[in-house]
Amino acid sequence: MIKYAEIFSQKLAELKDSGTYRYFLNVNKSAQHFPVFYFEDAYGEKRRAINFCSNDYLAMSVHEEVISKLAFVANRAGAGSGGTRNISGSTIYHRELEASIASLHQKNAALLFGSAYLANLTALSVIGKILPEVVFISDENNHASIIEGIKASGSAKRIFPHNDLDALERILKSIPVHQPKVIVFESVYSMSGTDAPIVEIVLLAKKYNALTYIDEVHAVGIYGEHGGGLTEQLGIQHGIDIINGTLAKGFGVLGGYIAGDSNFIDAIRSVGAGFIFTTSLPPAICAAATRSIEYLKNDQTIRPAYHQKVSELRNLLKRNNIPFSVNSTHITPIPIGDEKKCKEISDALLYQQGIYIQPIVFPTVKKGEACLRITITSKHENSEMVTLVRALKMVLESFNVRTYSSSKILNKNNSI
Repeated sequence: MIKYAEIFSQKLAELKDSGTYRYFLNVNKSAQHFPVFYFEDAYGEKRRAINFCSNDYLAMSVHEEVISKLAFVANRAGAGSGGTRNISGSTIYHRELEASIASLHQKNAALLFGSAYLANLTALSVIGKILPEVVFISDENNHASIIEGIKASGSAKRIFPHNDLDALERILKSIPVHQPKVIVFESVYSMSGTDAPIVEIVLLAKKYNALTYIDEVHAVGIYGEHGGGLTEQLGIQHGIDIINGTLAKGFGVLGGYIAGDSNFIDAIRSVGAGFIFTTSLPPAICAAATRSIEYLKNDQTIRPAYHQKVSELRNLLKRNNIPFSVNSTHITPIPIGDEKKCKEISDALLYQQGIYIQPIVFPTVKKGEACLRITITSKHENSEMVTLVRALKMVLESFNVRTYSSSKILNKNNSI
């Protein structure tokens, strides 16, 4: 007789023993006090902490205009969409949001999904169905949604070492010029904070007749003159065939999308099961996301101010000899290594210092590469960053985590 419950129990025990079990902290988020939040500890005591691991980079989820738009449209259109896009769930708010996204990325069409994960999964799997001989050429550090999308396509795939242009070109050379091929990569890699050599990849794609598919999830809203991501900042949006993005990070709301040529987008809309059979986003969410995008398109101060905060944080880390992975993006990883130690450090920061930084462990990163991933927001005050650095220094030293002089800070990443 198969003891199913015992099998699952054993698996959970293995995860906990290895330090890779996922614990959730039930955060009582406050729009008024963000990034400060409240939670109850194991004894039911109410505690206060500062969030230093939110992806709400520009704090648009708590922006008054975004919240007001959400409430106004929810009052007029209701809480939900009522169905899939082809069964009553397509509204004027969906259309307006897609138009805003297409304009942001200088494309002639865009398509909404419930999440960027679902957008990647669906789009990549559909490409494999429409181009049955296609070869996907994927960066080894690509997000799980990209990996699953390529797997779902059933197509051939080749993996190249992270940001290795020579290896990428060798793969491209090995594939017949007339065989369809797609280079799939990210602009900002969310765990390491590295950025892709986008211009060089686009040039290789043109040279070898390949399509380009870029995930801009951790760049949209934050980079570019209007928040169009690193492709806009580099002036190369027209060189990218398909752009994937999210509405849930830089824009602070919910949902994902793809943007590109209208024929490609229409094909995904018409064939992709992940789009066809999924209830559409609520109209109020769409309206709030549109307001956020349009606000960030026109505000030319918020992005420079945000990146200045990132620089200030890193200067504080350097002055206190706290090691971090140097990169040119806004993500600041603190390398720890051991999964269990990383969780223990995270707990000490939270319960002893009131600092919340979730541990990043396998399978999000490779085994033995656990880290604390710091992301500040536009709402963090300088005093809060000082509090963070003091707490980090104290806790890391108590766990005997090696510190570095400022000239030896871990630097294994590239820059734009």
